Amino acid sequence: MKHLTVYFLLALQGVLFSFSLSAATPQNAIAYHDGNVRFSVLTDGVIRMEWSPSGSFTDDPSFVAIHRNLPVPKYTVQNKNATVVISTARMKLKYKKGQGPFTKDNLTITSTKGMFPFQWTPGTIQKGNLKGTDRTLDGFEGDYNIYSHQDMKLEDGLLSTDGWTLIDDSKNFLFDNSEWAWVKAREHKDGQDWYFMAYGHDYKAALKDFTVFAGKVPLPPRYAFGYWWSRYWSYSDKEMRQLVDNFHTYNIPLDVLVVDMDWHYTDPGFGGWTGWTWNRRLFPDPAKFLGYLKSNDLKITLNLHPADGVAPYEEKYPEMAQWMGVDTAKQKRIPWVVSDKRFINGMFNKVLRPMEKQGVDFWWLDWQQWMYDKKVDSLSNTWWINYVFFSDMERNRDTRPMLYHRWGGLGNHRYQIGFSGDAVISWKSLEFQPYFTNCASNVLYGYWSHDIGGHMFKGGDKEILDPELFTRWMQYGALTPVMRTHSTKNSVLNKELWNFKGDYFEALRNSILFRYQLAPYIYTMARETYDNGISICRPMYYDYPEAKEAYDFKSEYMFGDQILVAPITTPMQNGLSTVKVWLPEGNDWFEWTTGTLLKGGQIIERSFTLTEYPVYVKAGSVLPLYNRVKNLNSNSEEIIVNIFPGDNGSFTFYEDNGNDKYYANEYARTRMYTERKENHLTVTVGPRQGKYRNMPTDRQFKIKVLGSAIPETITINGNKAEYEYIGDELALLITIPQTACDQEKTIEIQYPTSIPELNDGIVSQFKRFSKAITALKYRDAGIVLTPAMGATEATSIALTYSPERFNELIETFKRNYSQMPEMLKEQKLNEANSQWFMKAIGWKK
Repeated sequence: MKHLTVYFLLALQGVLFSFSLSAATPQNAIAYHDGNVRFSVLTDGVIRMEWSPSGSFTDDPSFVAIHRNLPVPKYTVQNKNATVVISTARMKLKYKKGQGPFTKDNLTITSTKGMFPFQWTPGTIQKGNLKGTDRTLDGFEGDYNIYSHQDMKLEDGLLSTDGWTLIDDSKNFLFDNSEWAWVKAREHKDGQDWYFMAYGHDYKAALKDFTVFAGKVPLPPRYAFGYWWSRYWSYSDKEMRQLVDNFHTYNIPLDVLVVDMDWHYTDPGFGGWTGWTWNRRLFPDPAKFLGYLKSNDLKITLNLHPADGVAPYEEKYPEMAQWMGVDTAKQKRIPWVVSDKRFINGMFNKVLRPMEKQGVDFWWLDWQQWMYDKKVDSLSNTWWINYVFFSDMERNRDTRPMLYHRWGGLGNHRYQIGFSGDAVISWKSLEFQPYFTNCASNVLYGYWSHDIGGHMFKGGDKEILDPELFTRWMQYGALTPVMRTHSTKNSVLNKELWNFKGDYFEALRNSILFRYQLAPYIYTMARETYDNGISICRPMYYDYPEAKEAYDFKSEYMFGDQILVAPITTPMQNGLSTVKVWLPEGNDWFEWTTGTLLKGGQIIERSFTLTEYPVYVKAGSVLPLYNRVKNLNSNSEEIIVNIFPGDNGSFTFYEDNGNDKYYANEYARTRMYTERKENHLTVTVGPRQGKYRNMPTDRQFKIKVLGSAIPETITINGNKAEYEYIGDELALLITIPQTACDQEKTIEIQYPTSIPELNDGIVSQFKRFSKAITALKYRDAGIVLTPAMGATEATSIALTYSPERFNELIETFKRNYSQMPEMLKEQKLNEANSQWFMKAIGWKK
């Protein structure tokens, strides 16, 4: 029988996701109960099935199933002499009474009418599991481990094309009812404790159902969705300050600074792989160093390799020894035993809490040693460390808990964020990461943080940081759950953006700026993850479960509800990257970087320059974005409401305090929507609904209409309004006067009846042509552009300066562009330059 066997998994929801340890399954949720069997209906898609030889059933929270006292769904029971039949909207369970443990002879579950058909009995083999994730990418090049010489075998996930999943929770640990809930073993391990999930191909419903009994995915603090800088490097205080100054100099946003293990002593007699004492050769005054970072609105995490415990040379050793009753005269190392509650309380109170008070925001845990605890048999160290650190933050801080560690198994969705480990630097690794990240959503582990650009070179590889590979990895990284660069201690791996030149610097910087533009959208989608269990990066089959392409295009994914990403994972040929993209039917898709509106329901090849990336927005979408921000610390930034070409659209923008623990009930939403009628567009920004701490009373909104012609009239709440025109984006920009957020704002835009085609890729043509002209001048410094060449290159800026000439300028550009070979002959370019120019702009007849 293929099912999810959940061993040694630990999960508990503390302050945010509290549950009563004494709470029992509601009596009206128990559909059937006899001396040895209990069936409980948790949702219309989940039934808990228990068989106990002793007649004793478990109501304590387990490591996966933390919620027992749940709302009772609708179901019916037919209790006959020999059988019991339980029916919900999604399944029908039939059990033959009094025949011992569950087997294929006494238990059957079938789908209900209208559901994807299935029939299950114990022992049925699941054929179409869509997989979950793995603990780490350490040593992997793609899905191949260069050390073990084995392919990765992803764990089974919660979803399957079979339409059902069985979770076996029979041998899991439980929690005691102490003030800080701690691990305890089951008294009866010879029973069966199963959860059967029926969902057909409604994968989103299955994930939502899982959160009902297994807990929600916590919402990380808003700053987690900004850019993280990380490098394994022995930075000093002064070097870190220079690093931060450079981010400011180059106007590159930054939210999180990761300080790897060299923050503590690492040399024998002072420290090692494990360390708890600041290295004062590098950081002479840690408090002032942390204070400097705080003055720059940065969040700080320090790396911990805790396995070696607390050595006698550590500054905090005397306090820990006294706490643990260890004779300091014997200079005996205090071992790391995370299941020892007294020890871990001492570690927090004596060692870690003082650093947190100085300014450390969260901890990067890097457990790489023995799998199981040394005192509690079969207790996963990874899991228990995650629980202990996360729940300590819940219990002792006012800010949101967040840690940064490895995947421990099913249920680990409650302890975000994931550190995926040391992947090999190669195109193969980049190619694998989208699929790896997408699959993780199938176990709700939706916040993987990768070493963008790769961690290390493979032995035998030439150690050169390929700028194209790094650029494509950063562009992908901007569209992943967490954007963090990192690498091993190698002088070649200088990933600071200012080390790159020309198009590489532009593309790298733009990837981070684009990430920050998307922050309001990303944060809204993160709230959806909390509400419904749907990760930001999700496979295509969530939305298109009956399309074969949704399973075949494994690297393609939806980034939230409105954006489709088709990652570039191979090197360019002749200056262009070609990607095969599947655009699902049901709507058209707007290729953002080229300004091209494409039909849905097709597989198409598209080509991109280094500064372009295949990002597709559902036609007609409304997306709230930022303009330029230096970090995500503030919640009062102006919002640019982007209106994409297509039909009517809407979006509900989410906001909260950003880092408090009360977001479950304290938040606000603003609905934004459009209505198109012939040549008239109405944009409405509705009144904000809800409340949270430190909520701004008013905000600046701007409306940005992409692929827009020049309007005849514009009004805001009935009053005539002005506009700006952004020529290189063909975008109309309307500034709404700063007003109270609880007031509705209505923008009416009247267009002329005759408008030239604007969504055919002309935006990309503008940009490519301008770049090619700039490069041409370096190939021929004395060149004098012909009137046609000059006018064509200047079209986008001319549109900005003189929007009243809109139709004339667009028509001239299109005519000139279509006659490119003739125009280049008139320019008298030699054959080499002419061919180069045509390739540079990607010209096609």
